Amino acid sequence: MQTQNPFLDEMAKLSTAAMGLAQAAGEEARAAVRAQADRMVAEMDLIRRDDLDALKAEVAALRAEVEALRAAAQTSTAAAAKTTKTKPKAGGAA
Repeated sequence: MQTQNPFLDEMAKLSTAAMGLAQAAGEEARAAVRAQADRMVAEMDLIRRDDLDALKAEVAALRAEVEALRAAAQTSTAAAAKTTKTKPKAGGAA
């Protein structure tokens, strides 16, 4: 045997409506904060993490290429210096 209490029914409806409003307000506040943060980031001219990581990888590859070219240049310079030291000079005394 269950009795209907109109006061409790109204309180339940009111609390359900209040929770719905609170949830909607929370989502709206979250969206507003995100929009403000996006505006601030755009004004600061920041880049995204994946773009930074890609740039770091490209710089590392370029540094490795530069080091390889330097090593090749040193090797060729050393080889050229060796061949000029061992060649006899033309027009020397016989």
